[in-house]
Amino acid sequence: MRRADRLIKITHFLRQRRLAVTANQIAEAFDICKRTVYRDIQCLMDTGAPIIGEAGVGYTIDKRYYLPPITFDADELEAIGLGISMVRQWTDDQFADKAASAFEKIQAVLPASLQGELEQITTYAVPNLPKIPWNVSFSDLREFIRNHQKIDVAYSDENKKETNRTLRPLALLFFNPVWLLAAWCEKRRDFRNFRLDRINNLSINDEKFDDDPSKNLAAYLATIDGYNK
Repeated sequence: MRRADRLIKITHFLRQRRLAVTANQIAEAFDICKRTVYRDIQCLMDTGAPIIGEAGVGYTIDKRYYLPPITFDADELEAIGLGISMVRQWTDDQFADKAASAFEKIQAVLPASLQGELEQITTYAVPNLPKIPWNVSFSDLREFIRNHQKIDVAYSDENKKETNRTLRPLALLFFNPVWLLAAWCEKRRDFRNFRLDRINNLSINDEKFDDDPSKNLAAYLATIDGYNK
């Protein structure tokens, strides 16, 4: 990996972490030695990145900091285009609008040499099965997940038996043509997947939840056989 690419990735790595990150963690993530980490962090700080390092704690970065627009190559644009196509086909109108807005911003910052690549994208997502409708708000669920907001749902199983559950929503998973909500179910005291089309009613619970290591997304993913982070 080129050093310039690694510096960008380290910046994103720090921005995505809620807690301080140690030099060891950065070294392991990028397969480099700690001395290289120290040099890279100093280089980023010299260029104005608002990184704070504290001995024995690690590094943090101001989450309001963002990188200037990055040039994409043709294959990266193809991947982005495919992702936006999937969002448009398989989520809700609000999220589809956000995807279209993101693509317009990418178009606005591309150099002239790559503008033509956008007109030659050859990879698309086309529905091969009827979209199964749901009654809950897809975009609201994404917001509840981000805000660690507990929710109360009325849910029907495959036998149409309805139960009331209090959930810690963790992620939305797509299994064409079904969307699942991965959550910690307080009724079952375990992780469960809930089909969006079987959630009959959803309301916000007054309680928020902490990032409990035994009940969070990382713990859920660890239960999936064959999952590789």
